Amino acid sequence: MLESLGWLTAGPWIYAVVAASIVLDVFLPVLPSGVLVVAAATAAAAETAAGAIPRDVPDVLVLMLAAATASVLGDLVAYRLAWAGSARLDRAIARSRRLTTAQERLGAALARGGGLLVVIARFAPAGRSVVSLGAGAARHRARDFLPWSALAGLAWAGYSVALGYLGAHWLGPTWLATAVSLAALFGAGAAAAYFMRRPALDEQPS
Repeated sequence: MLESLGWLTAGPWIYAVVAASIVLDVFLPVLPSGVLVVAAATAAAAETAAGAIPRDVPDVLVLMLAAATASVLGDLVAYRLAWAGSARLDRAIARSRRLTTAQERLGAALARGGGLLVVIARFAPAGRSVVSLGAGAARHRARDFLPWSALAGLAWAGYSVALGYLGAHWLGPTWLATAVSLAALFGAGAAAAYFMRRPALDEQPS
């Protein structure tokens, strides 16, 4: 089934589409950037299984690096914009108890040199937005935030690409493989959201 989707991933434009979606979803978390990454990796695996010429599909390593780079770039843009407009954003955050709590926990984590919260937040729905904007608004140092953002981007991109690619190889190039891969992606998001709400998370030693 998914072999017929090979044309969707043929050519370098797929990298630009995936990267643009990932950069923008820090501001519009409803964009399905994770779904695009999984779908592209699944289609690549389907084309490989069908015996297609490898150069006609996205190289999974390039796809992963493009996704990770776009993730960090989006984080940096959000961080810098929040830094520049911190006074206005601070007032908006102050009106939300959830955002205020998240910002305080992020600050405590970065102050201790531990950025586990940044990595976990990358998997949670809208967690990346809260962390990137919160770090900028609170004027946390870039050298404290960006290395963890890079690690988070690599972890998320690697996980998403692996889900799509391995799912198609293990379950075959079918819609079932895509469904299972997406379920695992959303499951990781739900787990990350749960751990972000745990008070004990920012109490762990760095």
